[in-house]
Amino acid sequence: MADIIQLLPDHVANQIAAGEVVQRPASVVKELLENAIDAKATSITLLIKDAGKTLVQVTDNGIGMSVTDARLSFERHATSKIKSAEDLFNLHTKGFRGEALASIAAIAHVELKTKTENSEIGTHLTIEGSKVISQEPAVVPKGTTISVKNLFYNIPARRNFLKSNPVETRHIIDEFHRVALAHPNVAFQMLHNGSDVFNLPSSNSRQRIVNIFGSKTNEKLVPVHEETEILKIEGFVLKPEFGKKSRGEQFFFVNDRFIKSPYLHHAVASAFEGLVKSDIHPGYFLFLEVDPHSIDINIHPTKTEIKFDDEHSIYAMLRATIKHSLGQFNIAPVLDFERNKGFDTPYDYSKKQPTAPSIEVDRDFNPFKEKPKQGNINFPFKREQPASWESLYVGLKDGFGSTQPPERTSSGAGWSSSGAGWSSSGAGWSSSGAEMEMEFESEEVTGSLFENENSEIGQITFQIQNKYIVSPLKNGMMIIHQNLAHQRILYEELLKNITVKEAVSQQLLFPLQLHFSKPDLEIIERVREQLEHTGFIFSEIKDETIEISGIPVLILESHVVNLLNQLVHDIKEEVPDTGFSQNDMLAKSMAASMAIKTGVSLNKEEREHLINQLFACKEPTVSPTNKPVFTALDVSDLDKKFM
Repeated sequence: MADIIQLLPDHVANQIAAGEVVQRPASVVKELLENAIDAKATSITLLIKDAGKTLVQVTDNGIGMSVTDARLSFERHATSKIKSAEDLFNLHTKGFRGEALASIAAIAHVELKTKTENSEIGTHLTIEGSKVISQEPAVVPKGTTISVKNLFYNIPARRNFLKSNPVETRHIIDEFHRVALAHPNVAFQMLHNGSDVFNLPSSNSRQRIVNIFGSKTNEKLVPVHEETEILKIEGFVLKPEFGKKSRGEQFFFVNDRFIKSPYLHHAVASAFEGLVKSDIHPGYFLFLEVDPHSIDINIHPTKTEIKFDDEHSIYAMLRATIKHSLGQFNIAPVLDFERNKGFDTPYDYSKKQPTAPSIEVDRDFNPFKEKPKQGNINFPFKREQPASWESLYVGLKDGFGSTQPPERTSSGAGWSSSGAGWSSSGAGWSSSGAEMEMEFESEEVTGSLFENENSEIGQITFQIQNKYIVSPLKNGMMIIHQNLAHQRILYEELLKNITVKEAVSQQLLFPLQLHFSKPDLEIIERVREQLEHTGFIFSEIKDETIEISGIPVLILESHVVNLLNQLVHDIKEEVPDTGFSQNDMLAKSMAASMAIKTGVSLNKEEREHLINQLFACKEPTVSPTNKPVFTALDVSDLDKKFM
């Protein structure tokens, strides 16, 4: 039998390795930025075109590379970070496996310009598909500039799997955030298609967070600090009232490396227990420092997952530290809602020794020496019990000419007379000079349990758990999910307004001033026209501020912030191309935010109106997200329950 096992060529092996290292343009951005950090750069510039599909370029002022190092850096498993397997457990750098540049060069056109500080001339290297095209001397500044062009040019199938430009840009910005937050002492700049996206000067951690997420973020931050033999914790958590339904502003860094850890996230969430609702996620920027020997970084290709030696201790310390910070800065809730914060004991007093209070007592005071004064208390009235029930009718002689109590009748409700005055068939009174007849309510038992005995079946509705609406049918009953039903109603109305462009706005007496970060502001600017068709009126959009002077008639002013935040999150998660798909996604997001929530009590008219609107829709059976809106139970289904 002939031999069938053979070694793969290097260029094929590099392309296979690129599948793990380079998943999208954001992966290239991550590797190049981390290499610039390892090169001890103090200023880094990121330039991208067409969401990184056409160009990803990183320029730094680091130590640069020699001619030999520039060539070797693109070989597989060539690195200056480690020399033995033991070094994997004592890492102080970002990249260390030597796969990144080789994998990138296998699937793109790469151009490298680099020069060390002591060299008079630098190196210009060009590689296409793992093949070195040229390497020649060049006059370049100190540091390194690496350009990655036409990503996946030789693997069309991989390129077809890339998402739209807005989605890929969002992933690049996420990677940029992670590196920039971990290294506030390094100046960063990011440009996309020639426009300036971020320009972050060298600063501290708090200022870096504010520069990235907007000036209003500063007032949301609560500092966190703790240092033990096992762990050092620095960073900030967001105040509970600024929590979001999406997991956006949540960052864990271990030894200046961004990680994802559901276990540690649970520790933060448990520290906020009781301060936020169950569906609200608190934001945090936490930097942990541990002994490199106590963690294993190389358990995931992207190195975003870390294994700790003692996870339980880190969990407990992290949870306790955040609880301590929330209590220290008066974030924890109290039962006294009318308390005056001016009377709160300062936190610094917790370590002071208590002193005994001095009390002066009047030892000559004798409470029995004289009768205490009662004081002047005026009662508004004095209640007297009538002698008998006949006294209720005292005085009727003067007004109506009779002092005798009326006789009980069963002819109707109320009391009446056939004379002048006012009268009613059921209740009221009338008189004819000297005599009066009085009629009392009948005590006849009707035997009916419901008020609407003669009403139509279709108009009787009930609400269960403030979540479901029950409406009887001729042969059973129908159960409607009120939130999903309202979503369907709003979705069709919003989609019609966006398409037909005939929405009605309600003008605000005082315009709303809302603050968003630059990436979020760009998203809102992109869908501004569609939002205006739904009823929004934007007076001004500039810097990090949006001024809104009109809102749709379907929403309340207090819900605008949550609606726009949820809309931005939905667009980040699923950005469709322009056209109907974007309008559809916009209508779905706004309908979900504006719909009646579970737990809201509806009266009879509101329930009936909701049902009538639902069955006037084109597709009343399913919600915008294709969930069933209602279900019908037949009498036979109920009969089976009692067999």
